[in-house]
Amino acid sequence: MEKLERIKIVCNNRKDHFNYFLSDFLECGIELKGSEIKSIRNNKINIDDSYVLIRNNEAFLLNSNIAIYEKSSVFNHDPLRSRRLLLHKKEILKLKNKTEKDGYTIIPTKVYLKKGRCKIEIALAKGKKLYDKRETIKKRDIDRNIAKALKR
Repeated sequence: MEKLERIKIVCNNRKDHFNYFLSDFLECGIELKGSEIKSIRNNKINIDDSYVLIRNNEAFLLNSNIAIYEKSSVFNHDPLRSRRLLLHKKEILKLKNKTEKDGYTIIPTKVYLKKGRCKIEIALAKGKKLYDKRETIKKRDIDRNIAKALKR
């Protein structure tokens, strides 16, 4: 029998599904300081404008805002610092090739706690044009109307 993995979703980036075509989802860890993990456990993280950049064959999460932990002392963290992502070298090279050759960007979609550790889900993203966004809105409205009609 498989044990169910207990996952607590801390932060979800729902606008990404509207603004981008997402593919190749990947789970990775984040290199954090002590006060950062405490803030994340209190749901004080924002990944709306963040993205992943690959430098020197290392992946970094930029523009993510982890709020300052109120109960920590003088040794607090910088809320907007870049954080290293924990990925295997093969995964980093695969992501690097996709971003350089195919014009993808790497964005975080979800932050969650899994077995007491903070994990982040990243995805390759290709930007949607305005007409693609309109099509998404149209499809969502049609699905909502069908669901209402079936409910009656």
